[in-house]
Formats: sequence, C-alpha cells, structure tokens
Amino acid sequence: MKWFRSLFRVWRRETWLVFTDIGVMLFFFGLPLAYPIVYTLIYNPELVTDISTVVVDNSRTAESRELVRTLDATQSIHISGYAANLQEARRAWAEKECYGIIEIPADYAKKVGTGQQATISFYNDMSLLIRFRQYLFALTGVQMHEVTELTARRVATLGGALATQVTGLPVDTHFESLGDPTQGFASFIMPGIVVLILQQSMLLGITMIGGTAAERRRRNRGYDPYGYDAGPTAVLLGKSLCYMMIYIPMSYYILHIVPEMFSLPHTGNVRDYMPFIFVMLLATTFLGQTIQVFVRERETSLLVVVFSSLVFLFLSGLTWPRYAFNRFWLMISDLVPATWGVEGFIRINGNAATLPEISRYYWSLWALTGLYFVTALILRIYMSHTRRSEVPAPPVR
Repeated sequence: MKWFRSLFRVWRRETWLVFTDIGVMLFFFGLPLAYPIVYTLIYNPELVTDISTVVVDNSRTAESRELVRTLDATQSIHISGYAANLQEARRAWAEKECYGIIEIPADYAKKVGTGQQATISFYNDMSLLIRFRQYLFALTGVQMHEVTELTARRVATLGGALATQVTGLPVDTHFESLGDPTQGFASFIMPGIVVLILQQSMLLGITMIGGTAAERRRRNRGYDPYGYDAGPTAVLLGKSLCYMMIYIPMSYYILHIVPEMFSLPHTGNVRDYMPFIFVMLLATTFLGQTIQVFVRERETSLLVVVFSSLVFLFLSGLTWPRYAFNRFWLMISDLVPATWGVEGFIRINGNAATLPEISRYYWSLWALTGLYFVTALILRIYMSHTRRSEVPAPPVR
C-alpha cells in the first residue's frame, strides 16, 4: 500500500506539473490537436490536376493533333499552348508558364503509319515530384490507349473478321490501389506523420519537464522542491501513468477522428490499432524519461527533439524504404518506437490488418518498452545517488 500511495503521489505531482506549465501544455495538447489539421489542409487537394504543358509539334499532322487532344483530355495534363521550337518552349518553362514540354518528332505520323516505333520526348520540371508522378500516370495511360488503337487499326487492315475480335491489348492490365484508392499525397503520408507527431510531441513535453526540474535544482543549490519522495520504479511508472492518461484520448483523436474529418483512407479497426499504439506510447514514455536525464535546460528539448524529427521521419521508412538502409541505420531505426508504430499502423489503417498479422511490430514495441524501462531505471538510480552525495539536505521546517 505504501508503494501504491507513492505511485499515486508521483502521478498527481506530474499531472500538476503538466497542467501548470504552458510550454508542456503546448506540446502535449496544442501540437497534437493542431498539427494533423494543418498538415492535412496543406496537402489538400491531394492530387495535382490540369498541369500547364506546352507542345512542340514538329510533325503537324492529323496523327499528332489527335495525340495532343488525347493528352489534353486527361485529368492531369492541360495543353496551354504550342511552341514553334524547343527554345521557345524553354522560355515559357523558365517563366513558369508551363511545367512540362512534350516534343513530337517530325517523322511521328510516318513511323506510326508504317508500324515503326515512334519516340516522343518529354521534359518535366522536377521541382515538385508530385507533378512528375501525375505526368507519369497520364503519359502511361495515353501510351496504352494509343497502342490499343494502333493494334486495332493494323488488324483491321489485315482482315475484317479478325478485326472484330480486337477490343484491346493482347494482355490487359487493371490497376487497383489498396489502402490509398485516391492515390493522393495526404492519404499516403498522413497515417505515418500522425504517429510521428504522437512520439515527438510526447518527447518534447517530457524533456521540457526534465529541463525545468534541472533549472529548479540549480536555483535551489541542487534541491528540487517539486521532487518525488518515492522509489525509482514508482517514479517511472507514476510519470508514465500521467503521460498515458493524456495521450490515449489524444491518440484516438489523431488516428480516428482526423481521418474521418478529411475522408482519408481508414479501413482499420479501432480494436486493433489502439492496443498497438498503446504499446508505442508506453515505449515512448520510457524513452523520454531516459533522455530526460541528460536535459539541463528547457530549451534543450526544442533543439534536440525538433532536430531529430527529420531524422526519425527518414528512419520510419516513409520517404525511403527501410530494406534499402545499411545495417547501421537499420539498427538505429529499430530503436525508435515510431518506426515500428508507423509500419504497423499503416498496415492496420490502409490494409485492414489485424493485431496478430502485425505481431512482429507489436512485440518489437514491447521489447523497446522493456529496454527503455531498464535504461530509464538505471539512469534514475544513478542520478539519485549522485545528487544525494553532492546536494545538502533541505532545511527542516
């Protein structure tokens, strides 16, 4: 009972420290509440449409004009005009009047008519990869359409009976996107970003609390008036209980309510991803308390954790696949709770995976929870002994 009373006192004191610190409140509540909304609004609309494109038609034939009309009919490409030559098109490109140039060769109609392969040159402004992606989809679709039409015409010239059997390519393909049916950028990146937001906001708040405690000890000759009169295990678990109390409802808001608000892909079951995220949050609380020992000022949390946000984004596999990492970075990424959280949540949210189907990520998070609990416990015991030997006892009142 004494241990549980100590645990309760730590939880109560930590909760009081959180709700009386405007900086910690900003990280624990303001950041998770606002960031998902802001990010999703930035990435909406998800698709780039009607990209201004200039055509250099060196063929000037009925076949080339038909090709240009087909390109203009796509969702992604808008033919804004013709250029007499490539130099004129480049001037329009430099003045941002277009973001792509399509050059049709002079022998296009001749090669198409004789059954030869015609090559069309395409130039794209690579300042925004999402434009290139839309260009690629549109050009590939038009290419497949032209192949179908040319195949039908050639068969028609060879025999009327055979022509009636040609309705498409010899081998037809059908693209079905799982997890991201719109192929939008927000639907792709937001499920991973929100998990990173949960981890980073929690680490920011925890380390800021640690930095504030270090400043109080310096002002009071090494004594913290808001310190905890409890064992190291009770302190760790009591503080974690406070953080989990705040972040479990916050996680439901970020992972369930925000996707519903913006109609993002959301096929997972709350009974699967909430227990999974619970373990990731628990691992993050102990990771934060491990880092907390080394924080000496409030501002240090901003410098360290905010800087590491970009690193954690790359290590999560969102921008670069983890199987392409070398062994060193793969090992570092395995030590970040958000790495497993992102991989597991995307599978649940996008592909409706169940908890047993992502058991590898689930148990990896439990392993990190145990690892960081041990490291936080060892560091807290060591620091408590160091402070006890260096700091005079507080005056008796």
